[in-house]
Amino acid sequence: MTNQEMIAFKNSLKKAGELQITERIAMTKAAIDNAQAAANGEEKSSAGDKYETGRAMGHLEKDMYSRQQAENIKDLDQLQKIHVNVLYTKAQAGAFVRCAEHSFFIGTGLGKQEVDGQLVFFLSPQAPLAKLLLNKGVGEKFLFNKKETVILEVY
Repeated sequence: MTNQEMIAFKNSLKKAGELQITERIAMTKAAIDNAQAAANGEEKSSAGDKYETGRAMGHLEKDMYSRQQAENIKDLDQLQKIHVNVLYTKAQAGAFVRCAEHSFFIGTGLGKQEVDGQLVFFLSPQAPLAKLLLNKGVGEKFLFNKKETVILEVY
């Protein structure tokens, strides 16, 4: 793989992550709007407390989605700050790490994703596994799923 192909692949990884987080942001925005509409739509009934309970539940739901929204926005911001136009020799934020059985992209925590026909684990730089990989290069070993794993490629 040429340097340009490596950089292009990392750009594909970053774009796939940004797209997924952007979709999450849109979904939580819709959920916030629905929760607010549900809270506003509660009508006063003869049951008395039922009205207040329904409104309170709607507000709690809205708050939960708002926290998720804030987390998604933070993740997107973090990913957008990652430099993928650089080829790294050691694992760090923005690096792609290939091992015999698994590949990792250190940028944001999205779990296992398929990008350009390859399965890649998206790791947050703060994730324990990313911290384990940090500053490791080709030929170095680490423990993954109780198995010693060798790094074959970093870029």
